[in-house]
Amino acid sequence: MTYEQDAKTLRLPWPFTGREDELELVRRSQTAGRHGIVVTGPSGVGKTRLVTEALRGTDCARAAGTPDSRGIPFAAFAHLLPESVTLSRAVRLLSGVRLLLVDDAHWLDDASAALVHQLAVHGRTRLVVVVTDGTPAPAAVARLWTGELLPRLALEPLPAEETARLAAAGAGRALEPLTARRLHRLCSGDLRLLRDLLGAVRDGGLLSRVPDTDTWAWRGPVPVTPAVRERTAPVLDRTDPDERETLDRLAFAEPLAVDPDAFDLSVLERLEAAGLIHLDECHRVRLAHPLYGPALRATAGRLRARRLGGTPDRYASALAAETATLARRIADADVRTLPAPVGEWLAGEGHPVPPAYAAVRARYARLRGELTEAATWAREGLRAGADDPSCRTELALAVAQSAGSTVAPDAHGGRTAHGPVAVRPAAARAAEEADAGEDVPGDDVLALYDAVRLGAPESVLGRLPAGSVFAEHAAALARRDGPALDRVAARLEERGLLLFAAEAYAQAVPAHRDPGAARRARTRAVALARRCPGARTPALSGLVLGELTARQRQIVTLAAAGLSNRQIAERLTLSVRTVGNHLYSAYARLGASDRGSLPWLVELPQAQSA
Repeated sequence: MTYEQDAKTLRLPWPFTGREDELELVRRSQTAGRHGIVVTGPSGVGKTRLVTEALRGTDCARAAGTPDSRGIPFAAFAHLLPESVTLSRAVRLLSGVRLLLVDDAHWLDDASAALVHQLAVHGRTRLVVVVTDGTPAPAAVARLWTGELLPRLALEPLPAEETARLAAAGAGRALEPLTARRLHRLCSGDLRLLRDLLGAVRDGGLLSRVPDTDTWAWRGPVPVTPAVRERTAPVLDRTDPDERETLDRLAFAEPLAVDPDAFDLSVLERLEAAGLIHLDECHRVRLAHPLYGPALRATAGRLRARRLGGTPDRYASALAAETATLARRIADADVRTLPAPVGEWLAGEGHPVPPAYAAVRARYARLRGELTEAATWAREGLRAGADDPSCRTELALAVAQSAGSTVAPDAHGGRTAHGPVAVRPAAARAAEEADAGEDVPGDDVLALYDAVRLGAPESVLGRLPAGSVFAEHAAALARRDGPALDRVAARLEERGLLLFAAEAYAQAVPAHRDPGAARRARTRAVALARRCPGARTPALSGLVLGELTARQRQIVTLAAAGLSNRQIAERLTLSVRTVGNHLYSAYARLGASDRGSLPWLVELPQAQSA
């Protein structure tokens, strides 16, 4: 977010998002009986921000290591200790500090590292120590967790969903899925790089509004900012002509087969040893970091880019292979996360995406429950082929199961109303075909499966492929077998069919006789449905608010609308404490972790009418 004043831009800290479990772990490390915690992770993943949020409002002394002061004894603690001090005296002086944060502990000088280790041994000072992976840390620091003096929290990069939420907050507007995915892929968890890159995109006017939506897209080359230049220096600064030529060829056409006639294998070996390339599971050569290719392309120069890049037609074979892989996985009902960089690169850099590829990519996303992304891919295909029926169908189906839009283009270019109930005619037609004994092609299995998702499994029993997870779902639902539905949901989730898994768990809730099992199924359904942004289907509409009292439903609806506990109390003439108690009970019943879950929960059609 920026505020422009007197031709100056004030950049405020980005909002802290995600990391709820990690935040709680760091906070709990400061409670009675705990001696602290060590937080480790790659550079840029938000370690310092996490501990800052966790320690906000506490009386905390701070120290930090720096690479320039590693040779100066006790340099990190110079502001807390007298000029001349021994280790034993330093330990006595700092043992009176209740809470000490040591940032960048991998840069500590040996004396400071020994001091931190001794403080951990004595246990009178609670420690929060931050260490970056990939940089050798002093042995005394490493022994904090290898010697089990302090527990270690290994911080992973933010997942794609949280990165998208953070990027949208940083951009000050909603980003369409391909842009959010592109930023997540390029930055690979480095939040400082994300901020730098998104700032360049936003300030450079590179975001454009997607027609007929409230989202914004970024298409075109990657800006080579100072942070991008720093991260890609290993490839941009390569001076050997043969190595640079190989890197540039990969940048414009990866992945490439290891062809002895096309490549000097000794050059590939050197680049692999330097960590700049790697072989994928199909033994094709790829650049080692997603940012390397865009940076090399952006700095290649127009003539070199023309020679190496040519036209997008040159990537037809790679795109065809990617399309075939996606289609095969769809046919196998296995839509787990699959790298598909060729299509993403074409879309990201603004090249036309062939409708045939876009339709398959849209269907893959739709089956994963990523309905907004599915609609985005369908629109990409329609940019290249406005009359493509497959892309129009995928767009209509994605919109039909999504919230916030009730109209989508039909296969003939007209406008058709859609919503959760609009799926029923397709399921009914599939069931009628089954009753008539007609053969059902493989592509119609999902049309039959719609009857199961809509709660009418009896109409398609025996018509779904024997032994498939879809047939098992139909049988379990027909028997109203809660445990079997849970097992089916777990299988669907394992295959990446997250929306179907959420629906199966939701159907298991009323089928369970054990209240505890029903609550667990509800919690799992909510967790999975939250990973399918915008999904609004009949099975999920029965999930929400059904077990709440009238007062709890009232309070939850107001909280989801953004009212604070005090505002709710004033409107309903209740005490603030009573409102808080009702919300706490509602969270437990709904499987929600906090207020941020509530808008998703109450936007369902049933909730709105409750």
